[in-house]
Amino acid sequence: MRRRDLANEPQGLERPLPSDSTGTWGSDAIAEAIRALDIPFVALNPGSSYRGLHDSLVNKLGNEKPQMLLCLHEEAAVAIAHGWAKVTEKPMLAIVHANVGLMHATMAVYNAWCDRAPLLLLGANGPADATKRRPWIDWIHTTRDNAGLIRNYIKWDDQPSSIGAAYESILRANKIAATSPRGPTYVVLDVGLQEAKLDSLPPVPDAKRFLPPAPVGPSPDIAEQAARRLLEAERPLILMGRVSRGEAAWAARVKLAESLGAMVLTDLKLAAAFPTDHPLLGAPPGTFLGAGAELIRQADAILVLDWVDLAGTLKTAFKGDVGASIINVSLDQHLHNGWSMDYQGLPPVDLQIMADPDPTVAALNAAIAKLGARRKAAWPGRKPIAAQPITMGDAAGPIAVPMLAAAMQKAVEGRSITLIRHPLSWAGHLWPMKHPLDFLGSDGGGGVGSGPGTAVGAALAVRGTGRLPVAILGDGDFMMGSSAFWTAVHYRIPLLVVVANNRSFYNDELHQERMARERSRPVENKWIGQQMKDPEIDLAMIARGLGAEGFGPITRFGELGATLEKAVKAASEGKVVVVDVRVEPGYDPAASAAITRAPGS
Repeated sequence: MRRRDLANEPQGLERPLPSDSTGTWGSDAIAEAIRALDIPFVALNPGSSYRGLHDSLVNKLGNEKPQMLLCLHEEAAVAIAHGWAKVTEKPMLAIVHANVGLMHATMAVYNAWCDRAPLLLLGANGPADATKRRPWIDWIHTTRDNAGLIRNYIKWDDQPSSIGAAYESILRANKIAATSPRGPTYVVLDVGLQEAKLDSLPPVPDAKRFLPPAPVGPSPDIAEQAARRLLEAERPLILMGRVSRGEAAWAARVKLAESLGAMVLTDLKLAAAFPTDHPLLGAPPGTFLGAGAELIRQADAILVLDWVDLAGTLKTAFKGDVGASIINVSLDQHLHNGWSMDYQGLPPVDLQIMADPDPTVAALNAAIAKLGARRKAAWPGRKPIAAQPITMGDAAGPIAVPMLAAAMQKAVEGRSITLIRHPLSWAGHLWPMKHPLDFLGSDGGGGVGSGPGTAVGAALAVRGTGRLPVAILGDGDFMMGSSAFWTAVHYRIPLLVVVANNRSFYNDELHQERMARERSRPVENKWIGQQMKDPEIDLAMIARGLGAEGFGPITRFGELGATLEKAVKAASEGKVVVVDVRVEPGYDPAASAAITRAPGS
């Protein structure tokens, strides 16, 4: 039999030859349960521990619903599922091999956990029955408690021992992952269960009866109480944190701010929440609190919509007692445990609303309509923030990150763009956000290496929508995760990647500079053990080796515009494109100060 030609299939779908097998196996039943969830893709790196399920996905389901996405590393597989969830707000499936594959994937699972992203993760163990383990390899790939590796940063896990239990586990895992506050769940499938021969295929339960609950909102009384406080405030402020990608919810947030006359702050760690050109935006969004600190100090009532690190934000702004009334809308404490400190500090709160932000905004809008308009204007005398100009350089001169941002804006003018990621050197005023999919935020866990995978997953989610997915990555991020781009090329997932390449792990150069100054040691030594030079890495060549189109390195500002125009055109035609832009090291001043601030200082 001849292998089908991938190039002639739509969107890289690898169609298997038909099977005439009449047998039924445990993994066939598990595959049918997965299909019932209506998850279109499964990202995986193959492994023997789930060879039975792999066979069923191919030969029982025909590699459709879900379609396999072959990944070259388990961290990329989970990051792709994470990127998908950042757009769709729904779980995608990822599968990892035994303990070794899960160990590769742990950082990506932690990112999804910290980002409160839904993720359905399947794994497998070597045979639970020791007499059925192959010598050596099955023993080192079998663990007593496989999920113990990640249990501290997932919502739920299970290792079912029958087909009926596997059905229930998969349905429950999907439901829990997609229930607010969302996060990863993990189901481990024993090799023996997958490979057991069945007399018949047990009927799969109706998945529609096991869906996650609708997002929960506050009672009308609580909503009216909060609305009254905000209407009576002279200087109301809204901190818009983890909110949905829906256009209706976006419009409802704008309506709430306008009805209250409230100023708004947003966060670059999170996806777009409010239009950056709106007169009520109090400061450009930032990864760290910058110009917004003064606005927080002036506010007398603050509505908090699932903000990341509320306690740290208030501590930074007030430097002491919090002088504003705090209304905190969040379900996040349901996930807090004693292992990870991702829950941040304990904030002072005057009214805690245990609800999802979006239905709470709807309830507040309804309460305001009932109570009536404000009696007097809020924030008297305050003017909208002025646009921050970007200083352009000489054509023959080097490229700074703001110049790269300006050139990017010009190259994509007139197109709908989803900016998936940006490096720490980015600043909030560099990119406009007028739609909930204009920007998707960071990875959650704050490590390095997730950018390529989440970029591919997000690009997959926007494929066919008319939006051009763009990721601006750091060079360290690119190098750690670049194998993910092969998956994008292989499955025809259009994507434009621009690498802001400063040839350094520059964040840590700043930390070493601070240490040197505090200890009266040579600042000039900060580069040692940080810079990727001698040789400098040809990132465009790496991209071409993975099948993408590579441009660069671009070293002079005058070369940048024309190159980006070519790259945008190629990505718009369906290609994966990487542009290596050599940028000067440096961060936004507010970000630099916050990045190097010592703990407790």
